[in-house]
Amino acid sequence: MPVSTRVTVVGIGADGWSGLSAAARELVDGAAVVLGGERHLAMLPDVPEQIRQAWPSPLLEALPPLLAQFDGYDVVALASGDPLVSGIATTLVDLLGKDAVTVVPALSSVALARARMRWSAESTEVVTLVGRDPHLVARSLAPGLRLLVLSSDGSTPAEVAALLTAAGYGGSPMTVLSDLGSADEARVDGVAASWRDEAMPALNVVAVELVSSGARPLGFVAGLPEDAFEHDGQITKRDVRASALARLAPVPGQLMWDVGAGAGSVGIEWLRAHPTCRAIAIEARDDRAGRIVRNAATLGVPALRVVTGRAPEALEGLEAPDAIFIGGGATEDGLLDACWDALLPGGRLVVHGVTLETEALLAHRYATLGGELTRLHVEHAAPIGTFTGWTPARAVMQWAVTKAPA
Repeated sequence: MPVSTRVTVVGIGADGWSGLSAAARELVDGAAVVLGGERHLAMLPDVPEQIRQAWPSPLLEALPPLLAQFDGYDVVALASGDPLVSGIATTLVDLLGKDAVTVVPALSSVALARARMRWSAESTEVVTLVGRDPHLVARSLAPGLRLLVLSSDGSTPAEVAALLTAAGYGGSPMTVLSDLGSADEARVDGVAASWRDEAMPALNVVAVELVSSGARPLGFVAGLPEDAFEHDGQITKRDVRASALARLAPVPGQLMWDVGAGAGSVGIEWLRAHPTCRAIAIEARDDRAGRIVRNAATLGVPALRVVTGRAPEALEGLEAPDAIFIGGGATEDGLLDACWDALLPGGRLVVHGVTLETEALLAHRYATLGGELTRLHVEHAAPIGTFTGWTPARAVMQWAVTKAPA
C-alpha cells in the first residue's frame, strides 16, 4: 500500500511534557494527529479536536494502513529519547523515505546512561536488545570492554547476567539504570554471577564492565578455533576458513549464502564481521542444522537464518546474495550454475574442494570464468615419539571469483 504521509517524530524523555523544549511543545500542540505509545500519549495535556492514536499491534503490519488513514494530515509521532536509537523513526524512514520524516530528538537513554556511569562514548559499545535475541550480547564479549545494553523489558538484566556467566564473564560488574531522567530514576549495582533473578522496571539500560573469569577471548578477525563451535568434524578448518572469508570480503549490510554449512562456521564469522551483515546457512541434515542454530546463538549472531534442505533445490526462492561460500558438494548436479546465476553483480563466490573430481570441476570453471585458484596446504606440529614433527592436513583447492558488475 503506497503511503505519502509526512511525519514529524518528537523525542520525549521520561520527564514527559515538562522536559520538552518550547519548540517541541509547539509541534505537538499544533499537530492534527499525534501517534505514540499509551505511556507517551498520557503525558500530553489536552488539545481540543486533536486526534490521538496509540501504536497498533503488530506494528509493522498495521503501520502502513494507519499512516494511509491520516494521509494529508499534520502528523506528529512520539518516541522515547532519540527516535533514531532503536526507535520508531528508523521504521518510519524505511517505510516513508527520509524526505517524509523529520526527527526532533530528545536526550537519549544512551547519553543519560553514559553520564550516570561517567563513561566516554569512545570507550563504550552499545548493544540493543529491544525486540531482539539476548544472545546478541555474546558477539561483544571481550575483557575490559564496556557495554551499554538497551533492554527489551524488565527481564533483560537477568537474561544478560545469565549469558555473561555462562560465557565465562560472571565476574563482570553490572549496573541497571531504570527510568532515566524521571523522578523515579533508580540504580541497582551487582555482579553478573550473583545477579538476582527478578524483574527490573521495564525501561532500563544495563551497564557492564566485562571481566573475564578465565574465558578465552574470541577475536573479530576471521579464523576462530574449531573448538569455539559445536561440530561433528564437518567444519571448515580455521586456516582455510580465514582464507575463504578474506575473499568473501564481508561488507556491512550484505547477504551471504553458506551452502552445505556443516557447523555454520563461515556464515557465523561473516555475521561477526559487522552487526548489519546477513547470512543464510543451507544444510541438508537436520542434526547439523540444529548445531548451526546453537553455534550462532553462542557466538552472538542469532539472526543467522538456517534453511534445512539439499542444494540446489533448497536455494529456490532465497534472496539473491552478495557472496556465496560452497564448502563441499560442488559436484552436485546444477549447484555451481544455480549459485552463479543467483549471485548479484559484483558478488563473490568461493568454493572449496578436496577430491580429484571437485578439483577438475574447479579447474574447468577457473579456465572459463577466471578468478583466483589456490591450493592450500596446512601442517601442524605434533609429537612423533619423543620428538615433534609436522602433520599435514588434507590439501584444499580454493576457487574464488567475482562476478562482473552490472
